[in-house]
Amino acid sequence: MSTTTINLIDSFQEFKDFKNIDRPTVISVLEEVFRSMLRKKYGTDENCDVIVNPDNGDLEIWRTRKVMEDGFSEDDDLEIELAEVSKLDNTLEVGDDYIEQITLESFGRRAILAARQTLVSKVLELEKDEIFKKYKDRVGEVVSGEVYQVWKKETLVLDDEGNELLMPKTEQIPADYFKKGDSVRAVISKVEMINANPKIIISRTAPEFLQRLFEQEVPEIFDGLITIKKIVREPGERAKVAVESYDDRIDPVGACVGMKGSRIHGIVRELKNENIDVINFTNNTSLYITRALSPAKITSIKLDDDTKHASVYLKPDQVSLAIGRGGHNIKLAGKLTGYEIDVYREAGEETDEDVDLEEFSDEIDSWIIDELKAIGCDTAKSVLALTVEDLVKRTDLEEETIKEVVQILKSEFE
Repeated sequence: MSTTTINLIDSFQEFKDFKNIDRPTVISVLEEVFRSMLRKKYGTDENCDVIVNPDNGDLEIWRTRKVMEDGFSEDDDLEIELAEVSKLDNTLEVGDDYIEQITLESFGRRAILAARQTLVSKVLELEKDEIFKKYKDRVGEVVSGEVYQVWKKETLVLDDEGNELLMPKTEQIPADYFKKGDSVRAVISKVEMINANPKIIISRTAPEFLQRLFEQEVPEIFDGLITIKKIVREPGERAKVAVESYDDRIDPVGACVGMKGSRIHGIVRELKNENIDVINFTNNTSLYITRALSPAKITSIKLDDDTKHASVYLKPDQVSLAIGRGGHNIKLAGKLTGYEIDVYREAGEETDEDVDLEEFSDEIDSWIIDELKAIGCDTAKSVLALTVEDLVKRTDLEEETIKEVVQILKSEFE
């Protein structure tokens, strides 16, 4: 047997081991490859039988031709004349079928190499289709994989079958740091075919990832006794999860947090210490907004349902809590409730001397005043209560600018 033939048989052997492809598909692909070789060689394959045994990589090809009287054969591919056939088998008569086995060698070396090429590319194509099909139905599921390569803009992760998953930088939590060989969990967020290659995007920043982690940690969510109504995230910083229970005996927030935080602790660790606020969902908007702004305590709230606007009044020491570090708390509360929330110090709380920032508009640019208000500082004392470092961190203002502002405000009280 020539080495090329053995090569082709090897391709078979490989072929039957392919992980994602079912047997009928294997057989039909192999059959198609050989039928195209037969068509090239004989002009037709309609009188040929191809028998493939994928278990041991065996292959038989049989060709049948009708025995004709000498001089009466019109088509040598389908018919054979008696004179010729009697050299091969002298028991046959006119009208009989002459069946011969076609060996692989008879196709010649080049045809076999071409067939092997076709086979390999067909397999790859099938594998890609299978991967695409397999993952397309799994969008929203959590997968575990091993980091294979880390690039600047994305990380390549291999699942347990060696399929490639891509995690772009934008889908990683800012504190994520991966190196080759690390194991990583993420949610499948998008599966698409690009130039006949399946591209599977996984994400650790998607709200679905947090939702799946809750389902894994909290049996009541998995069983449907507690529903997650909405999740909003600032990945790696803070998340708010609104939950609701249809069973009055179950406290949804308590069940999600667990004894001494045991259930939520694992999730927080997985998300690189993202702060997770779990709150009770309610259809009472003002109560919902009040809960969404936790840990800040609200004194009163005014709603404008037409413009979806809420004005929230708090004691001065609660304002920065409501806004949160980097404004994350108020931003997420707004996303969770669908209302634009403005925070105000409660009137009457100010001592006489405190001055509204607007009063300084002739000395301080209005955009600077807006920046300060955005972090909940709307009076002179509220700005002075914070250190320069704090103000630099929380606003988009330069240190120089802040020092000038502080100087102007201080001189007001001197």
